[in-house]
Amino acid sequence: MIVMREFLQRQGLDGRLLAAVDRYRQQYPWQGQRPLVVPRYHYYGREILTAAITAVLAGENLLLVGPKATGKNVLAENLAAIFGRPDWNVSFHINMDAAYLLGTDTFRQGAVEFRPGPVYECAEAGGFGVLDEINMARNEALAVLHSLLDFRRILDVPGYGRLHIHPATRFLATMNHGYAGTRELNEALASRFVVLQLPLLDGDGLEQLIGTEFARLKAAGRRLMAQLFLDLQQKCAQAEISSKAVDLRGLLDALHLVELGLPVRQALDMGLVNKCFDAEERALVADVIALRIAAGMTSAELFD
Repeated sequence: MIVMREFLQRQGLDGRLLAAVDRYRQQYPWQGQRPLVVPRYHYYGREILTAAITAVLAGENLLLVGPKATGKNVLAENLAAIFGRPDWNVSFHINMDAAYLLGTDTFRQGAVEFRPGPVYECAEAGGFGVLDEINMARNEALAVLHSLLDFRRILDVPGYGRLHIHPATRFLATMNHGYAGTRELNEALASRFVVLQLPLLDGDGLEQLIGTEFARLKAAGRRLMAQLFLDLQQKCAQAEISSKAVDLRGLLDALHLVELGLPVRQALDMGLVNKCFDAEERALVADVIALRIAAGMTSAELFD
């Protein structure tokens, strides 16, 4: 945890909270075969980190809610790394059923065996289960989650008995309002979580994240890209463009292309502009970018 601890200390987290995390890790040392999480990005935000870590220490299941590009999955990964647990990531879709989550029968070496699903494996091993876009789950999957997330912490698997969930297991769900195919969580499921609303990243947080990913990026380049992303967020908030171009992953992908020598505007077209399939919206996003990025800007102007 040395790297994560140093990061949390730089974020200003209370020493007593970090000591409680140490006690958790000592109480539940990971000894399984599944590799521990090594997050690619850090989540920046002392208050959110404090609240999320406290919820995990209290044994709660945590629902992370927020618009696009607020770092819900990044925070979930960071929490697994902070507590020294592997994660099982389940991305919900309308065709996911209980058999996928729990497991199903399989025929092996002339005999029928139970092949556990990701939720069963996570609950048994004491991992962190990341339930991504939980508000896309169909009713059959929700029935499994109701039992899984209940205070009794048991899981009945028809034909295979009852699984008592490992005390180190935590479930972290993410939810984004407004995506196609999503719906409101029913009260029974929502009551099984504590809910954390994630704010949009500010300029400082964006600069830190971009700087962590691109060590060679100049300070002026970090500021420029952070401001560009904030411009797109503002246009989206004013309903001038959709959220398709407000894509932090797309911005980082574009910067990877720029680092390899692609002209800046072309890379941003590939990472952001072309994700809008409406011609008028593409033009609006391109105009926002043109206000910040000169047409001939090259990689050498951003990277050392």
